[in-house]
This record gives sequence, structure tokens and C-alpha cells, in this order.
Amino acid sequence: MNDNVEITVDPGPSEAHFSALWLASWGEEWTGDLARILERSLAHLGAYDEGALVGYINIAWDGGAHAFLLDPMVHPDYRHRGIGSTLVRHATDLARQRGARWLHVDYEPHLDGFYKACGFRPTTAGLIAL
Repeated sequence: MNDNVEITVDPGPSEAHFSALWLASWGEEWTGDLARILERSLAHLGAYDEGALVGYINIAWDGGAHAFLLDPMVHPDYRHRGIGSTLVRHATDLARQRGARWLHVDYEPHLDGFYKACGFRPTTAGLIAL
């Protein structure tokens, strides 16, 4: 990972910084309410390079044993430097420390190798688009 990038726990990024990273990562405008989302999180992590938010991951949870990785993203200019796997590793450790017993993640097929390398094993799940 880039030596200048620092991982911060529960940084509470500004909506503007989060929106910029979202647009760069997903190619669409952010339309959510970050403060409302973070109220329900077990934790979240930010990757910062000299104050710029370049990576992010949210750990949502059910209030019990299950935690979920949501909105993992790394700015395209910072990909393939180990930032994503570092965020996942820190999120896994943090979820365990904060009492979760299971960590779930949904991902697209092209990310299968990445998540397997991070220690996730495949499982059957269902999804309904609302």
C-alpha cells in the first residue's frame, strides 16, 4: 500500500468528499444521506492521502452477530495498490473487535478473486431489486 495513505476508523467524511469519491468510483452521483447511514453503522473506514478521501468502506450490522461490508470503494487513481484489501482487512478485524461473529459481502463476479483473497468464501444468497 502507498506509504502516504492512512486508514482512519470512523472518520465521518464530509458529504462533499464522500460524494466525490462515490462519483469517481461508481460513475454516478451520490443521492443518499451519509449521516443517516453512518448512524446505523458498526463502523466505517476511510483511506486518506494528504487529507483527500481515496478509499472507504462501511460496516453495517444487524445489531447482533452479523455485519455487512457496504459501499467499498477506492478511487480509480489509487486502485491496485493494496488499499482495498487493507480496508477489508481492517474492517474484518474491527467488526470482530466490536462483537460481530459473521461478516458478509455481496459483490459482482469480476471481484470474486479479490474477495476470496481477502478470506471470504462463496455462499448462496438471494436478492430482490426494490
